[in-house]
Amino acid sequence: MTIFSKIISGHIPSYKVAENENFLAFLDIFPLAKGHTLVIPKKEVDYIFDLEDTLLAEFHVFSKRVAKAIEKSVTCKRVGVAVIGLEVPHAHIHLVPINNVGDISFLSKKLTVPAEELSEIAKKIKGNFI
Repeated sequence: MTIFSKIISGHIPSYKVAENENFLAFLDIFPLAKGHTLVIPKKEVDYIFDLEDTLLAEFHVFSKRVAKAIEKSVTCKRVGVAVIGLEVPHAHIHLVPINNVGDISFLSKKLTVPAEELSEIAKKIKGNFI
């Protein structure tokens, strides 16, 4: 069972911003930028391109809705998208608020955001999720 499956099951707490029957979106607790969100399928599949075509399409549409909520909640020019797939053996999409291309570098130092601020950011994004 991956750390993401433990988040889905509620065994590990998270700052959820959106959820439906197939997907969950929650804040990265070591973000590249405030509002950095992880979107995951509830079905545990290691590699994103091993997802069934229909589920992969729904995954991207759900991520788009989350990105639009992030744009309304956090000051940024765009929401960058990254799929790396090496950190956790569970498919996931990073949605990162960016103002320039360097903002989405995973070699950058991660931010330390207090729990209260993560909670407020999650609440804003959740409130803007349609």
